[in-house]
Amino acid sequence: MIELHTANTPNGQKIVIALEELGLTYQMIKLNLGALDQKKPAYLKINPNGRIPAIVDHAENNFAVFESGAILIYLAEKTGKLLGNDAKERSLVMQWLMFQMSGLGPIMGQAGWFLRSAPEPIAIAIQRYQNETTRLLTVLENHLTESEYLAGKEFSIADISTWTWAKRPEYAELDASEFPHIQRWVEQIGNRSAVQKAMQIIAS
Repeated sequence: MIELHTANTPNGQKIVIALEELGLTYQMIKLNLGALDQKKPAYLKINPNGRIPAIVDHAENNFAVFESGAILIYLAEKTGKLLGNDAKERSLVMQWLMFQMSGLGPIMGQAGWFLRSAPEPIAIAIQRYQNETTRLLTVLENHLTESEYLAGKEFSIADISTWTWAKRPEYAELDASEFPHIQRWVEQIGNRSAVQKAMQIIAS
């Protein structure tokens, strides 16, 4: 049994999708981020960084894993799925997973924060993060002109990790129509039954 601590955010959605895709049994505990559940002592014992998501694998002596990318890798390795079929494919999965973790997620998150949550508008910050989000989405767009999924022909944890962010360019006030290949890929993944189920679960 996997115990999942999460919330309905792009990073929080990733792990629900992965668990559904992998067919693993899990219990979901939704945290109220506004009430700072993620900063409470009991949760900090699971994730000392005080962010979501995190899991506890009760089948592995209550082993805890935090950081969404690390959780995806752990679950994929546990099941032997969604990681590619050989060393080259696995490397491609990891490269695009790291692209999302180090680039698209943090940068788009900053763009959204300065646009929506900053106490006052800071034009230079908004411009910087919107421009960099556009650049990163363009990298993704160009790659998807030649590739069905991020690591080739097979759906992987890289697609899961990136999809939850790339499906919402409007969060950074960007026009989705400028990225038609991303939109093709977003729709393709969104039509997967496990993804649809996961998104219903996390939204409930």
